[in-house]
Amino acid sequence: MRTVRAVTELRSALAPDRRAGRTIGLVPTMGALHEGHLSLIRRAREQCDVVVVSLFVNPAQFNEGADLERYPRAEERDAALAARAGTDVLLAPSVEEVYPPGFATAVEVLGVSDRLEGEIRGAAHFRGVSTVVTKLLNMAQPDVAYFGQKDAQQVVVIRRLVADLNQPVRVEVVPTVRESDGLAMSSRNALLDPDERRRALALPAALRAACELASVGERRTGALLSAAAEAMAPFDVEPEYVAIVDPDTFAALDALDGTGLLVLAARVGEVRLIDNVLLAPVATSIAATAETQTSAAIPAGASSGMPTSHLHQGEPTTCSA
Repeated sequence: MRTVRAVTELRSALAPDRRAGRTIGLVPTMGALHEGHLSLIRRAREQCDVVVVSLFVNPAQFNEGADLERYPRAEERDAALAARAGTDVLLAPSVEEVYPPGFATAVEVLGVSDRLEGEIRGAAHFRGVSTVVTKLLNMAQPDVAYFGQKDAQQVVVIRRLVADLNQPVRVEVVPTVRESDGLAMSSRNALLDPDERRRALALPAALRAACELASVGERRTGALLSAAAEAMAPFDVEPEYVAIVDPDTFAALDALDGTGLLVLAARVGEVRLIDNVLLAPVATSIAATAETQTSAAIPAGASSGMPTSHLHQGEPTTCSA
């Protein structure tokens, strides 16, 4: 694996492969790699001749300075993991390389970026995401770019910008990877202390409660959202938001007449976590997440984990409705 830190180095490294017509896959990350990131790298390795992974903690997408400061960073560890997963080129640029003096351009996707995460984190969040993703796509000029379903609203924003800006890249979405107890893998999980890690199970418990209610025929989004919120209460966690939206536009749904995406965000201590699950009105094969918690580790009345499905590659976690 070759590590590069400048755009000129990256383009030089990829030039022979581009001339030879080899397919290039890009996995953009902010480092602190975990199994979710590695699943993206492995998917890219399966589908592409050359795999590029970027490590860049993008300051433009953080609305809280403290969150940016405590975001975990471990480049040496990340490089070793990326290499083992099949990375050919690791791009680890400085902030000055990505945003040089005089930088004055921003990319903004209107509409979908104004809701939920955009409303909570401010317009600058998705503007920062859209700008850095556009820059990374221009830097690497990949044939395929890989993103995780856990960041569902981010995926919709990126699909929109790729379509609107005629970017010659295919966006591949890889399912959320979860711990054995159902918690979605996130770089921020490392910031949770043991008690907070236990309380973080509020998020998969909420998704599971909505799935279970939908599976017996409930279509009213109000009832499904109430079930999700109530499932979080035993963990002493309140959602910042919980909503059921159209998975392609993120517009709020009044009823589950078709497929809906349940999305939620919550703070556990100082750590902000997000998650989502697709509620489908058609039968879907479901495999329950392994029940690995002891009764002492779970508040009374709380469920441990959530159902996950064995789906085709690129589909989000789905539950039967």
